[in-house]
Amino acid sequence: MLPPKWSSDDRAERYHDINKEDQRSPFGIDRDRVQYSSAFHRLAGVTQIVRAGESDVFHTRQQHTYKVAQIGRRLAQLCEQKFESETAVLGVDVEAVEAACLAHDLGHPPFGHAGESALNSLVEQHGDPDGFEGNAQTFRIITKLSVRFTEIGGLNLTRATLAGCLKYPWYRDPTHPNKTKKWSSYKVDADAFEFARKYHSDDEQTPEAALMDWADDIAYSVHDLEDFHRCNAIPWRIILEEDGKEVKAAAKERWHNSPHDVETLLDAAYGRIVDLIKLFPPDLLAPYDGSRPQRVSLRTFTSELIGRFIKATTLVSGGSGVRVPKEIQAEVRLLKEITKHYIISNPSLLAQQRGQQKIISDIFTALVEESKKSPAGYLPARLRYIWDYNQGSSPRFAADCISSLTEREVISLHDRMFGTNAGSVLDPIVR
Repeated sequence: MLPPKWSSDDRAERYHDINKEDQRSPFGIDRDRVQYSSAFHRLAGVTQIVRAGESDVFHTRQQHTYKVAQIGRRLAQLCEQKFESETAVLGVDVEAVEAACLAHDLGHPPFGHAGESALNSLVEQHGDPDGFEGNAQTFRIITKLSVRFTEIGGLNLTRATLAGCLKYPWYRDPTHPNKTKKWSSYKVDADAFEFARKYHSDDEQTPEAALMDWADDIAYSVHDLEDFHRCNAIPWRIILEEDGKEVKAAAKERWHNSPHDVETLLDAAYGRIVDLIKLFPPDLLAPYDGSRPQRVSLRTFTSELIGRFIKATTLVSGGSGVRVPKEIQAEVRLLKEITKHYIISNPSLLAQQRGQQKIISDIFTALVEESKKSPAGYLPARLRYIWDYNQGSSPRFAADCISSLTEREVISLHDRMFGTNAGSVLDPIVR
């Protein structure tokens, strides 16, 4: 049995009592609602790292999310099979974890983290100290902005799924070093946040949120690296020749609250990754040409990594419950750092992001100035209802609108608003 403070009924409770029951579990309903939402559909047109639509080889944000959900499901199943008593005490449901994984990036704005950074600065500059953060926007979408019911906004998810979506379960606090850059709720959404966190008074993730977070790290570390390997953008030979010196140094610098033996951990992790790469010579070290042997080697390499990371996960009855050995964390951090070091700092990508931030800034500024008393007349009909949730806060309204668009839609809107491409009056920008 679950302890009284976090019972089965508490976990399955919804903020609004308007549900009709069917053959699905409460968390199965949550999972389906997220997957069929417009916000989830939008992710097919949103950047993972490289602009959506630039090349078929790169993950979109939606493809990334599906892989996070698959890994999250396997992690939760592992917990059910290997840690049955801890799963029962802590409360871990496979479909609740999968629902949280499917929802985790719904608030990701156009143009990836470049768009997120631009919106955060703009909202702050216009007087809202809560800024913009993709995780907080996710929570706002599932609790308020999503369209599903006549009577209420949001998807009306269960308490456990809502809590499972809170990767950073706190509000923004500029005085706290851990709460300045990442947070999972704006104060304007406090009622929903307090409902989700009613049985969790500290800053600890719920077990389902921790599994979602770990699944996201695994997917990011492996699948993005796979994309850029196919493009011959990862210089494996150089990385091996320099003994991973630059990558290890960068991983150490980014490891927040790193353990005291961080250098030893990263050195050992690098050695294990190299040993795995060397199992597939020359396929992984040769320039990628898409041959069948190379594809088999790459798929086997990534499958081996994902399996290793999943199997190393344990569940204990304390804190968030989820435990990942520091050695495995070091491997994931190194893999993520390779992508950041060799791709995200690429001058071509940085130049592209500068232009993307300009697009967001232009639209944001216009919406703030021209939507104070009512939604701007040029705003697509699909977005006008958002104004009702933001009367008196035009910066939040502008951020909500922009983060509801795909990248193609936001570029088209900018083209028409600023005369770059007039388009046709018979062709709506947003359907």
